Amino acid sequence: MQTYGCNMQLDDPKVGAAERTEQAAPTSYTHREIMEILVGLLAALFTAIISSTIVSNALPTIIADLEGTQTQYTWVVTASLLAMTISTPVWGKLSDLYNKKLLVQVSIIIFVIGSVFAGLSQNVPELIAMRVLQGLGMGGLTANAQSIIGAIIPPRERGRYSGYLGATMAVATVSGPLVGGVIVDTPGLGWRWTFYVCVPLAIASLVILQKYLHIATVRRVAKVDYVGIVLIAIAASLPLIWVSFAGNSFDWLSWQTAAFLGGTLVAAVLTVRVELRHPEPMVPIAVIRERTTALAIIGSIAVGIAIFGGSVFIGQYFQVAGGRTPTQAGLLTIPLMLGSLIGTLTSGRLITKTGRWKRFLVLGSVLLIVGLGLLATIDHHTPEWHAMVSLGFVGLGMGMLMQNYVLVVQNTVDVSQVGSASAVVAFFRSLGGTIGVSVLGAILAAQVNDDVSSKLAALGPDAAAAGSGSLLDVKNLPPQVAEIVRSAYGDATGTIFMVAACIAVLSLITSLLMKEVPLRTTLHKPADDE
Repeated sequence: MQTYGCNMQLDDPKVGAAERTEQAAPTSYTHREIMEILVGLLAALFTAIISSTIVSNALPTIIADLEGTQTQYTWVVTASLLAMTISTPVWGKLSDLYNKKLLVQVSIIIFVIGSVFAGLSQNVPELIAMRVLQGLGMGGLTANAQSIIGAIIPPRERGRYSGYLGATMAVATVSGPLVGGVIVDTPGLGWRWTFYVCVPLAIASLVILQKYLHIATVRRVAKVDYVGIVLIAIAASLPLIWVSFAGNSFDWLSWQTAAFLGGTLVAAVLTVRVELRHPEPMVPIAVIRERTTALAIIGSIAVGIAIFGGSVFIGQYFQVAGGRTPTQAGLLTIPLMLGSLIGTLTSGRLITKTGRWKRFLVLGSVLLIVGLGLLATIDHHTPEWHAMVSLGFVGLGMGMLMQNYVLVVQNTVDVSQVGSASAVVAFFRSLGGTIGVSVLGAILAAQVNDDVSSKLAALGPDAAAAGSGSLLDVKNLPPQVAEIVRSAYGDATGTIFMVAACIAVLSLITSLLMKEVPLRTTLHKPADDE
């Protein structure tokens, strides 16, 4: 039976006696022990990831029920992604300093609390606030799951287990809309259960991890980078807030725009300055300077924008433009789920067998661009099979890219830095997703509003008054107005996928520029490579 080393080098002279704690964990793990730990981790990660997409097909119903707007529609998704993005590097750094088991359990508890209260929300602002709490828990689960796997499995063997992790993330990402649609359409449940349904599995994962996860920890005296946390939050939040309000609350070219972008630039510069000088930076600049990591980060941002941004609005396209129910919209996205599952499992096993990864990043990028390019041609008249085939290509590309970018970066660092390194990639991928949802949502909202407003104005004041409420409540709009709204959403969806396809080209460029280094078979990075 295979075993994988997990010696934390407690005799390292750099670690003082006062900085050590007693280790109550095995120094190696059998395949069975790893799988027991993975069951708990994957159950927790599944609930966290699915919570970000389960609302996709439920959102039109949620926003219509709570009388929200298209901007609020976007922020229900953006709020959780932003909180996850900002908190991920914090959780990642903490996982290098403190007990990983305790941190992942705290993350689960935060997530459960956020889920319960999200389901109890009575208006959109309350829902957005609880989605922020969910996002904090999601950030902890994402960062700590990656960190734990990186701490117990060597990179060469990690491809095999990362396949399971990537498959879970992929299936959760794309099955969420289907599950959410079924829940919304099921009598006696309704949209609030899209939040409640995540709770039982999260609690089950808490119990499993308590029983099976025993991991070595070196606790050392360290200064937490509180200033870095605040600056990262500001730098990530300001541009997203700007995109949401520009064009509505103020003009794109205005002093408010200058203030938001100027504040972002100042926060970014200060962040780099602080991270370079802090002994325990939230985002380790030394890791980012490494060529492979830097390219992986750029690629991850592009993939995050393309995948998260596109997948959030495809359910809205099927429901609003196509007139489908939430359940039907979920079923139409099945090719995305199957494609991602096949892409993740196949690439993970082949990478473990060969130790080679570059070809899969290149192929995945090409498939992603092809899929998004095909989706860029859709409008309100496009046959549904066209969109389904396109989603299959997107799924294959997504499966080959998401987890393998993390794996490649983990191969460049020692086990002592695996938490921070993994969190850095997850951070920028989530940041890309958050930017994608916000920017593409803003483009969609602007095009829809302009299209609907001009066509309603041509029909006269009565039609304009009929379209003054929530446009997402299509079933309650007059037939003539509803048709205008459907065509506007169908045409605008093609536009945002064209933008996503152009951004996805960055992933292909960065993949081609990467220098392939075979995955090592040890947890610790050889001294001559450091």
